[in-house]
Amino acid sequence: MAEIEGGGGGGHKKGGKPKGKKLSTRVDFTPMVDLGFLLITFFMLTTSLNKPKTMELNMPVKDPNGDNTPIKVSQAVTVLLTGNNQVMYYFSDPVTLEPMTPQITDFSDGGIRPMLLRENKKRNPKLDSIQVYKDLFKTSKIKESEMKARIADIKAWKDGLIVVIKADDNAKFKNIVDILDEMLICNIGRYAIVDISDPEKDLIKSSAASLAEALKQN
Repeated sequence: MAEIEGGGGGGHKKGGKPKGKKLSTRVDFTPMVDLGFLLITFFMLTTSLNKPKTMELNMPVKDPNGDNTPIKVSQAVTVLLTGNNQVMYYFSDPVTLEPMTPQITDFSDGGIRPMLLRENKKRNPKLDSIQVYKDLFKTSKIKESEMKARIADIKAWKDGLIVVIKADDNAKFKNIVDILDEMLICNIGRYAIVDISDPEKDLIKSSAASLAEALKQN
C-alpha cells in the first residue's frame, strides 16, 4: 500500500515567495509479498509433477540351473546394436556353427527391416495369414480375441525366425526401442535380448575399422 507523507519544506522564505510543501511517498510491499506466497502455495498444491515415462519390458525368468534353451542355428540371426545407430547382423553356418560374414546396416526403410521380413517369410509359410485375420477383424467377421489368438499361433511357428538381440556399450536406449518396433512390424514372435560376448565386441571393432578404411579409399 502506498502512502504519502507530508511535512517539511513548507513555510515562507524570508524576503521571498512562500516555498511549496514537500511530499514524500513510501510504498509498502507487504501485501505484494503476501500475494506472492499465496500464489506459490496455490501452484504447489494444484500442480502435478510429471511422472517418469518408462516402457515395461518383461524379461524371461533365468533358469536357476543355468541351462540355455537350445535353438536351431538355421533359424537364428544375431543382431548387434552398435554406435551411430548402426546395426550389424550375421547368420551362423549350420555345419561349422561359425559366424558367417556380418552385414552392417541401419534402421532406415532399406535397412534391417527388409532382411527380417524376407528371412521370417522364408521360414514361416503362414505369415501372410496375419493380414487376412486383421482384415476379418476390421470387417467384424471375427472377434478381437480370436484375431489375437490366431496371430499369436502364427508368430509362435516352431520353425520361424528367431532373432537374438545384443547391444554393445555404444548403443543407445533408442536403438533397443527401434529394434523392438521392428520385431512388431515384421511379425517376429520369437526374439531375445541377451548379453553381448567379447568376440562379438571385437567383431564390431574390426568391422567398423574395415568400413572406415573402405570409406577412405572411396
